[in-house]
Amino acid sequence: MTTTPRTATTAVAGRPGTGRPAAQPATRTARRRGHEALSGYLFVAPAVVLFAVMGLYTVGYGLVLSFAQWNGFAPNWDWVGLQNYKDLLWANPEYAPEVRDAALHTLWVMIAVPLLTVAVSFPLAVLLNSARRMQPLLRSIYFVPYVTSGIAVFFAWQYILQPDGAINVLLKSVGLGSLSQPQGWLGNPHTALPTMIAVTVWGAVPVGMLMYLTGLQSVDRSVLEAAQLDGAGWWRTNASVVWPLVRPITSIVVLLNLRDSLQGFQTFLVMTNGGPGNHTNVLGLEAYRLAFLKQLAPTLGLASALGWLLFAAALVLALINLRVLRSRT
Repeated sequence: MTTTPRTATTAVAGRPGTGRPAAQPATRTARRRGHEALSGYLFVAPAVVLFAVMGLYTVGYGLVLSFAQWNGFAPNWDWVGLQNYKDLLWANPEYAPEVRDAALHTLWVMIAVPLLTVAVSFPLAVLLNSARRMQPLLRSIYFVPYVTSGIAVFFAWQYILQPDGAINVLLKSVGLGSLSQPQGWLGNPHTALPTMIAVTVWGAVPVGMLMYLTGLQSVDRSVLEAAQLDGAGWWRTNASVVWPLVRPITSIVVLLNLRDSLQGFQTFLVMTNGGPGNHTNVLGLEAYRLAFLKQLAPTLGLASALGWLLFAAALVLALINLRVLRSRT
């Protein structure tokens, strides 16, 4: 009942000769929207500036530096063009063999870590999804490796893997002393890289398990009940029904672990620093060594070139994974 007079009043107020100019409400609205837009720009400005300085500038700086030789302190760069890339790939007898060994170790990590992470994460998620009781507690326990401080965990693993560490003591106590490593699991060239892969998988499983658990909880229960009515057991249901439904999650888990395996080096730096010898040296660690552990040698350009090679490899892997994911969905 009161709507009509208000509408009429508002309409009359906008007419000429009523004392209120018609453009005034529109002007106030535009001004308010301008203030809102300005406030929004001011809020996002720090993030944009930070991204421009720490992201775009450093990326562009690294790209230019990959075509030069510089030790970080000299006033001028020596422009060498593509020579840094040639030195890393084949030309330099000092750096090329190390890069090839690091590439081989990285390849093993890139193959083993995603496969083992999927192989462990999916069964754990299935078991956790079927556990109705204590599921929050078990989920928290499984997620502990991810939320624990990385450096502290790496030092703890070093202690466990030492010659007199918990792993060797446990093996000897159960009668498997022949499997213990007198040099320590990180000191033996034959066990160092597999051990580092196992530690990396241990840290990657919580995220994979949580992603699978989220996917399992979104599966329609009627699909599982239909499979059970058709006589499918627990194994057949998970292998033939659940696994295909969570295939997109598998692609994401594999892609994330491929990226971490290709670019990550913190675990290797803290626990082995590439040793013994160079048996656990990976490409990310080699780039770090070229950048910061060559004293005053002009190797910053080599480090930048290796970083861009890693970026190109990661981009190719991402495109392949995206293509495979689209072809399966």
